[in-house]
Amino acid sequence: MARGGGKAGSLKDKLDGNELDLSLCGLSEVPVRELAALPKATVLDLSCNSLVSLPSDFCSLTHLVKLDLSKNRLQQLPVDFGRLVSLQHLDLLNNRLVTLPVSFAQLKLSLRCGPEEILSRLLRTLSSPLVFLFHSWENQNLKWLDLKDNPLDPVLAKVAGDCLDEKQCKQAAVRVLQHMKAIQSEQDRERQRKLQAEREMEKKREAEQRAREAQERELRKREKAEEKERRRREYDAQRAAKQEVEKKTKKETAQTRKPASSSRAPPPARHKHSWSRSVLRALLLLLLCILGTVAVCRLTELQHQPLCVSVSALYEDVVAAVQSHKTLQNVLQQNSQQ
Repeated sequence: MARGGGKAGSLKDKLDGNELDLSLCGLSEVPVRELAALPKATVLDLSCNSLVSLPSDFCSLTHLVKLDLSKNRLQQLPVDFGRLVSLQHLDLLNNRLVTLPVSFAQLKLSLRCGPEEILSRLLRTLSSPLVFLFHSWENQNLKWLDLKDNPLDPVLAKVAGDCLDEKQCKQAAVRVLQHMKAIQSEQDRERQRKLQAEREMEKKREAEQRAREAQERELRKREKAEEKERRRREYDAQRAAKQEVEKKTKKETAQTRKPASSSRAPPPARHKHSWSRSVLRALLLLLLCILGTVAVCRLTELQHQPLCVSVSALYEDVVAAVQSHKTLQNVLQQNSQQ
């Protein structure tokens, strides 16, 4: 076992050939980068240091099989501590741990590892003896665990129990792994329940959103229908008002025409009187024409013409008849006066 006395500036100098055991002391932090360059160092002893915490990249040391972190001041392990899937022996004696990360349940090697992890292990085992190859690829869980002298959570402390001999430490590893797997399973179920609840809530929100949208569409549809109905009523009202005005206008027109027609009822007698006057006027005009003809025939050189002789004779006969009828003479006087 190689053992250094301070922070290793050159850890490669501490390894001798195929040596797989590395022990460091006097550390306040872990030289992860240097350790990652030593894949043959499958056993790492970091006990009796002043480590308060482990860096997150410490979990990249997946080649570690045995890890001793006893007698430090660790208050917690990295969240992804379970990445150390090759780990079989873990000593956490005399630290300040209260709980373990849930990923602790993953401390096992199985073919369910990622492709990069499987390839890395395959490359390491090809350079190792045949016995180590079989030993590395068998389904290995954490086989040894010591959690004594830590202020553990009462439930975890009861599960871990004592680690006073090899058998108890192996039983502690089995019980703690089972306990952490149960916690992990419960957390997974809780996560699934939350996820399911979130999905249901999302579906509910989507359903409510669809309902609101449908309600808004229905409201807009109803508002459009009401607006259409309002416009129709306004149009009908305007049309009715227009018809009413037209009716009133027709009625008033009819009423104004009725008195006029009634006042014009007497005109038939007047027309009759006018007709008689027209007849009289025509007679007078005819008489004047006759008198004019008589005058022409008696006073001009045409008196000896046959027509004028006949007209003169007729005139003398008419004058004689008129003189003998005084009644007709009176009528003619009245007409002349009018």
